[in-house]
Amino acid sequence: MKFPATLPIPEEVLEIARKLEQAGYETWCVGGALRDALLGDPHSDYDLATSATPEEVQALFRRTAAVGLKYGTVGVLDRHRTMHEVTTFRRDVSTDGRHAVVAYGVALDDDLARRDFTINAIAYHPLRHEWRDPFGGADDLERGMLRAVGDPAQRFREDYLRVLRALRFAARFGFAIEPATWKAAHGAAPGLIQLSAERVRDEWFKGLRTARSLTDLVSLWTASGAAGVWLPELEPERLAALPAAAASSAQTRDPVVFTVLLCSDPVGVLRRLKASNAEIDRSAALVTGPPAPDGGDQPAVRRWLARVGDATGDLIALATIRAGRVPDWAAAVRRIQDRGDPLGRSDLAITGNDLLTLGVTGPRVGEILTHLLDRVLEDPTLNHRDRLLALARELI
Repeated sequence: MKFPATLPIPEEVLEIARKLEQAGYETWCVGGALRDALLGDPHSDYDLATSATPEEVQALFRRTAAVGLKYGTVGVLDRHRTMHEVTTFRRDVSTDGRHAVVAYGVALDDDLARRDFTINAIAYHPLRHEWRDPFGGADDLERGMLRAVGDPAQRFREDYLRVLRALRFAARFGFAIEPATWKAAHGAAPGLIQLSAERVRDEWFKGLRTARSLTDLVSLWTASGAAGVWLPELEPERLAALPAAAASSAQTRDPVVFTVLLCSDPVGVLRRLKASNAEIDRSAALVTGPPAPDGGDQPAVRRWLARVGDATGDLIALATIRAGRVPDWAAAVRRIQDRGDPLGRSDLAITGNDLLTLGVTGPRVGEILTHLLDRVLEDPTLNHRDRLLALARELI
């Protein structure tokens, strides 16, 4: 792959690089932004690597954030208060498969040598428009090959998360994994148990959102052994039941919805991955459903909406993915929501206090309200105070 003469680096990033260079610190753009730009998917989130130590970066810039000081990273805020990561050239002194102890005072090539894959070990000087690619990352991009920098087994032992990153990048870009890298990733899979659940969750979610093909992503997780360690409930055969479009990256994928689609116990999976309570609750609501109204008529749809509550959008998304099209009853859902039809006891034109005034007490209050809601779900025009009071009197 031939490098372009220049890259359109945002002016805010250039200002940071200029200030570092003028102070005598070598500074390069590095990381995924370069990879994506070379693949024709540019974005502005350029990270910088520099010979300046974190303390020197903090002294040079007035507004900084300690985003990863022990790993050499300082967040520098530009004039728009957007943060850009600036990391000192470093090498690993020791690692335990999860964390690294790093040392500074090394050259750019030493810094690139500690990176995971060749496609992520490319550097670009934003002021001199020079490229540095000591491990052939550009050629691997052109070949569609994911290859570890140096000894792949060593790279994965340094940080087992790199196994999951390999799976994600391969599925995202449609790349093949170089044989020695794949063998090492497979051999390192048992070490994934050392990772925190949060790091695994983030990789699983990112993979679901970005994979060009879900089939590739699921196959890679399964064949590598990663699923056996962290996602034993993952069932590749579930993909066969989905329309082809569901496995395409052309649509936005909600990781909670797709975890439900792909796993036999999504609630258990998300608990293990320490997802948020909201995400776990969403998955539980998707599992319990019901997945669709009993019929397409509006009373049936209203009853379904009353039962599923906040899960409505997720259940429509799930039904749409499974069928390959928006379900017919979704139009009735929209009409009901647009009108603001009453769907819960709190929407009724009377309250429990009104029933107490009529002399109703104890559990009977809730029973009558539930009965009235059922009548209103059938016919929303009944939801007026006088009519509901009259109906309530008939039940006393």
